[in-house]
Amino acid sequence: VQLVESGGGLVQAGDSLRLSCAASGRTLTNWRLGWFRQAPGKERELVASITWNLGTTDYSDSAKGRFTISRDKYKNTVDLSMNNLKPEDTAVYYCAAQRGGSRLYNFWGQGTLVTVSS
Repeated sequence: VQLVESGGGLVQAGDSLRLSCAASGRTLTNWRLGWFRQAPGKERELVASITWNLGTTDYSDSAKGRFTISRDKYKNTVDLSMNNLKPEDTAVYYCAAQRGGSRLYNFWGQGTLVTVSS
């Protein structure tokens, strides 16, 4: 499966931003899609994930209440809506896909940079 992210950019603290991930190459039945981020000098962390079939979501503590992950089964996209952005949200955001039954995210996009200025 191929994943292509879009929507990153430079915003100010308190602004909102919506990232989108377009998936292609196969159907995503029984897969889980996730948004990760990696800030300079830090490890990559899982921000939010969603199951393709039922749309069940999960969020990191830093994302709860501010970020929303959603998927469009017709467009084959997974979006991450981010509100009340903070400078510490600055990172490269990656879309990733986990095949059903796997514990690993097997497929990754190229990443999109989000910069939040104070």
